[in-house]
This record gives sequence, C-alpha cells and structure tokens, in this order.
Amino acid sequence: MSNHVIVGAGPVGSSVARLLADAGETVRIVTRSGSGPEHPLIERIAADAGDARRLTELTRDAEVLYNCANPPYTKWPELWPPMSAAMITAARENDAVLAITGNLYGYGPQPGGRMSERTPLAATGRKGRVRIAMWQDALAAGIRTLEVRGSDYVGAGATGVVSAVLIPAIAKGRTAWIPGDPEAPHTWTYVGDMARTLVTLARDERAWGRAWHVPSAPAVSVRELAARYGTMAGAPAVRVRRLPRAAMRTAGLVIPMARELAEMDYQFYGPFLLDSTETEQTFGLRATDLDVGLKEEAAHAGLAR
Repeated sequence: MSNHVIVGAGPVGSSVARLLADAGETVRIVTRSGSGPEHPLIERIAADAGDARRLTELTRDAEVLYNCANPPYTKWPELWPPMSAAMITAARENDAVLAITGNLYGYGPQPGGRMSERTPLAATGRKGRVRIAMWQDALAAGIRTLEVRGSDYVGAGATGVVSAVLIPAIAKGRTAWIPGDPEAPHTWTYVGDMARTLVTLARDERAWGRAWHVPSAPAVSVRELAARYGTMAGAPAVRVRRLPRAAMRTAGLVIPMARELAEMDYQFYGPFLLDSTETEQTFGLRATDLDVGLKEEAAHAGLAR
C-alpha cells in the first residue's frame, strides 16, 4: 500500500514524490518505463496510465492520486483523454483525491494577459480545449478533485524557453532567438512551488472542487530572465532577439512541433500574467524567489558556477 500514487516522473511528479517521501510518506510512481527518483519510500512501477483497470489496482487504498503526466505535446488530443479518464476512474473506485497538475491553456488569450483563479475557461485552440475537457470531466465525476495551475516552469529538469532556447545559446555563446516579444512581462512558476501547492491543497478540503493558481514570483520579461540566468550560471550575457512571428507559423506547415508551439504563441508575444492572490490568501503559501529556480536549472544543465 502507498499513501500517494503519482502518474508521471517529470520535474513536477518527481518533485512531488521527493517532497512526500522526505516527509515520511509512502509513494508509488507510475510511468511507462518505471522511472522516477530513488528513495526508500518511493516505489517505481512500469504501467500504462491509460489502462483504467491497472491504474485502479495500483491506486488501491491511496489517499491521493496525483496527475503529473505530460504526454508528447503533439499528441495531446489522442493521449490525454484515455489517461485522464483512467485517473478519474481510479480515484472514484478508491475514494482518492485526484490532484491535477494544470496549466493556463484553458483560459486562452486574455485582455491584458492577466489570469486569476476566477478567469473563465475560454480557449478555442485544440490544446486548450483538451485541458478544459479534462477538468470538466473530473468535476462531473463526483470525486474529490482539484486542479493546480501554473505558468511556464523554471527549475531542475523544467522544459520551456530556458531549456530549449536560452541554455543552448548561453552554452554556445550565440544569440538566443525568442519566439515571442523579449520585453513582454511573463510569469514563471518554480517547479518546487507547483509540487508544494499540489501536496498542500490535496489534503485541504477547502481546495476540492475548483482550480487554484501556484504562487509564482513577479513577472519578468524573457530578456530579464536571460540576464538573471546568465548571472546564476556565471556566463557572459547572451544576446536576445525576437523571432518573427510568421517564422514559427511557416515552419508549422511542415514541422508538427512548430505547429503546436505556434498555436500557443500568444503567451509570449504579449503580457502573460498569473494572479495567485486567492491561493496565497486562502492557504498562506508564498512564491519562492525566481533565482532559486534559475540556480537549480543552471546546475541541472551543468552551467552553474
């Protein structure tokens, strides 16, 4: 028996597992490969999280089931529905809380770029619609559930602009071409804060039945983020330039990943601001300083001083 079952061993799933195990909780991580952090209290299981019967067996007697999965970006419409349905079934059959790792896609573009916990879900893009359907299905299932939504991650193992664009540019001393406006303010969420918020809210009945935002540091532009990351990594300042918006859209005609990124490019060509006031006031959580996540990411990339 494990007190907690986590689907996914990426940055968030692994952080949740370590946080719980370090507190003396027993944890079971479910992934296709059986991967996950090593710890005496963490059991790693290789299984298909889309198999409702198998996942229900693995979740037997668990207190919380954490959805920390992250299927391939280009296959969300095919892979997310069966995985989400299996997790809902497992939570219902075992009377477990379903704690969902969410993002901001479901809101779609918002005036001024600001999103609070009360912003309506209005996305029209296919990835945003997938996230909306997942959340609505969980709410309609009659289970104890919550969704914790964060912005683009920083921290060890995080994937995004820092790992895909800034780190390679810094490592090679080249210009970083940003698919967005380098000056636009943007919220960045520390992976550790996502994990801490998930664990805290999963056990608090005040959180059940609705979505919450991860306390995140004040928004900074990609240009400022690059400067701060360079300082953390002890690297020379990297030049940051704007990639023409049409470039990614044109590439998307033949490159599936570019097409998926182009659908979400509004997040980087204007302000993208996460408001977590309600979460902070309700649960007393506070954001970790952004530099903590940048230091971790620099160390993970082998660029730390």
